[in-house]
Amino acid sequence: MTGSGTRSRRPAVRDDLALMDGYHSPQVDVEVRLNTNESPVGPPPEFARELADAIAAVDWNRYPDRAATELRTAIAGLHGVGPDQVFAANGSNEVLQTLCLAYGGPGRTAAVFEPTYALHGHIARVTGTSVVVGERTDDFELDPAEVDRIMATDPDIVFLCSPNNPTGLVEPEPVVRDIVGRAGAQGALVVVDEAYGQFAGWSALELLDDDLPLVVTRTYSKTWAMAAARLGYLVGPGWLVAELAKVVLPYHLDAVTQLAGTLALRHIDAMEHRVADLVEERGRVVAALSELAVTVWPSGANFILFRPDARDGAEVWHDLVDRSVLVRNCASWPRLDGCLRVTLGTPAEDDRFLEALTEILT
Repeated sequence: MTGSGTRSRRPAVRDDLALMDGYHSPQVDVEVRLNTNESPVGPPPEFARELADAIAAVDWNRYPDRAATELRTAIAGLHGVGPDQVFAANGSNEVLQTLCLAYGGPGRTAAVFEPTYALHGHIARVTGTSVVVGERTDDFELDPAEVDRIMATDPDIVFLCSPNNPTGLVEPEPVVRDIVGRAGAQGALVVVDEAYGQFAGWSALELLDDDLPLVVTRTYSKTWAMAAARLGYLVGPGWLVAELAKVVLPYHLDAVTQLAGTLALRHIDAMEHRVADLVEERGRVVAALSELAVTVWPSGANFILFRPDARDGAEVWHDLVDRSVLVRNCASWPRLDGCLRVTLGTPAEDDRFLEALTEILT
């Protein structure tokens, strides 16, 4: 109550946010958690010791390096570009948000091709950017006619996800190259989200050029086994990175995150070994799923999309939880009713999943 005895009115959120749902991934207490595409193992022990030593030397009374110079220089060295071509932020989602703040907003449009990563459209809408939605084929590939239709709407940002989440498909290089060429002619920006890029056979990083309106986003959460750090970045033209500095919050990357990201890159061999192991495990799990009554889509990521042929997907999801195995129910994605997505875990975790699914379906 206010001093005068009248009840105060609650401030209203923006009209375009009032009916918008947030992005949520169910958190359930189970023994085997295979629903959030995390790495099943952490970084090497040497990384943790190096980070602890580095944290001990942090001047806690001082702000962190606002430009994240050492981190961006290390990332640039990994990809053979200059530090001015790298932008780092709190997870690749903040990278996407910063792009929408700079190149989207009221009166501008972002294009997505569903089903795809839900936060592309969600972040765009939160920043006041309109979203135009294209449909993929029945096999979840990009349809050339649908690409023509969407590009004819003259979008300001075009989001591609390769490997695509949640389907796992890798966008073919000729298709990405064609869309980038069209975008350049129309003054649009193409954002290729490669959160799972190291698991795929090719990367849009190969197409980067200072004259092309193309950026590639990456994350430390998956292949670097550092989901807890919340660190992501993009690689793109220097002129674009300079524009992002105008909208990002000052000192947005704390000192510990910068240290963790820099030190992790000293352990690239360990990362590549984890990736190779997961790619091999992916083949084993796909082969096992192919023996069951499910439809399986090819994956270039660390997860696999499948749909039970004769059972309701939601029922199978609950039956798996009853057996203490958690996968992702993809029914909230457009056209993915009945689909489930399983993250690759350790061989023992994957065996638990396969044994449980086999028991449920037979």
